[in-house]
Amino acid sequence: MEPIFFATHLINTYVNDTPKTNASGFLFQRDERLFLVTSRHVVIDEKTNHHPTHLVIDFHTSETDLTKTLNLSIPLFENGKSVWRVGEDSAGVVDVAMVELDRSAIPEHAIYNAFTPDNIPSPSQTIPIGSTLLTIGYPMGFHDALHHLPVARQASLASAYGIRFKGNGYFLVDAWTHRGLSGAPVIMRFSDKSDGSGLLPWHLMGVHSARLEASARDPEHDEILGLNAVWYSDILMALTNK
Repeated sequence: MEPIFFATHLINTYVNDTPKTNASGFLFQRDERLFLVTSRHVVIDEKTNHHPTHLVIDFHTSETDLTKTLNLSIPLFENGKSVWRVGEDSAGVVDVAMVELDRSAIPEHAIYNAFTPDNIPSPSQTIPIGSTLLTIGYPMGFHDALHHLPVARQASLASAYGIRFKGNGYFLVDAWTHRGLSGAPVIMRFSDKSDGSGLLPWHLMGVHSARLEASARDPEHDEILGLNAVWYSDILMALTNK
């Protein structure tokens, strides 16, 4: 079983007991702290009046019988205050959110993996344009619902990696995507198996955010661009510094 499957989660959002939306997310560990990472607009979206009270994710409890899972409810507020971590940069709000998980609340016998700072590419690393990437998640909630496993969509690097596209903290990938992939990890396998550490031999390139469109696109005559914004993964380091 590819270890990445145990690091990626379907997220269901709720307002009290009412289900609202689904999205994608993944686990990130820094030192002894464990976080669920997703898009900011999954936990709060002022434009659509989306204000969930909690998230629910599933954990596998058996490596041999993948149909066995238990869920974890993750509150988004404590004593009336939001608990998610978000940030801003010189261009404004970054569409990434992190929620620190209470390890004692994770179901007993839960099986999971997590990205670490070792998976984040070095700023000096060169990623060639057109490089093959993967987005692992739950497009429109679609997945192997029996075994609780995500699906992978292939993508390619569509803008200069390391350059903030139009001054924003993201780069572009060329991929066919759908709603529900918000918050999915965008990854590239290590070219050298000795790179990195742990069970996830992948560079964590960024966090999938949304599909982009050209302002001049004519819906009647022009095809969609098929380009997507992916926020650079180094934001995770900034959000976990405190």
